[in-house]
Amino acid sequence: MRVRDIMTSPVFCVEPTQGISDAIQLMLERRISGLPVTTAQGELVGIVTEGDLLRRHELGTVGAHSWLKDLFLSPGRRAEDYVHTHGRKVANVMTEQPATIEPDARLSDAIDMMAVRHVRRLPVIENGRVIGILARADVLRALLPLAAEPPDATDDTMIREAVEASLERGLGASVRDLVKVETYRGAVILSGAVTDERLIPAAQVAAENTPGVTSVTNQLIVVGPFVGANVPAPPF
Repeated sequence: MRVRDIMTSPVFCVEPTQGISDAIQLMLERRISGLPVTTAQGELVGIVTEGDLLRRHELGTVGAHSWLKDLFLSPGRRAEDYVHTHGRKVANVMTEQPATIEPDARLSDAIDMMAVRHVRRLPVIENGRVIGILARADVLRALLPLAAEPPDATDDTMIREAVEASLERGLGASVRDLVKVETYRGAVILSGAVTDERLIPAAQVAAENTPGVTSVTNQLIVVGPFVGANVPAPPF
């Protein structure tokens, strides 16, 4: 899946010379949490989000500096903080040089970038212009139909083989060999012994995600890796 397949386009933007009230009103009206900041020519210069507007002197949320922080806070950094909490233009509060993505990038690459950069949205850039935005909500909308319940099936042999294949893909052939899969009219019973308790819910998920499965009874148990083995006493 590519970014262009699920991004929101066209995208609402603001200019750096606009007041923060314009950005706030647009975010509230359109029910969005962030806006790309572009010049009149469409060049991206920043992004303004709800998080950029939480620390404001009008709300009394700026907070006082501790004496220790004041000791190490340079005059330049203090001035920068003051502009961010008191400035009334979008340029004063926006985050500059935001992370961006291209429309033909893989969705997995976009998700990785969001995680690494700790951001909730990525402006989508093509030929130097903003053509869309990819937000977490866009990813959820794409996931919803794919996460729907799988269709029913009646061939128990095919269902069992599909569950076994799902176990092998997700957890490895060694785990698949430990788990016995039985099926009856789409109902699956998992039994056997595994050496790590985390494998029990993982096997459950693998079975539940298999098309045709209507229910899963999980009878897996955990045994220690050395149960039944004779370990000699230490020589002391």
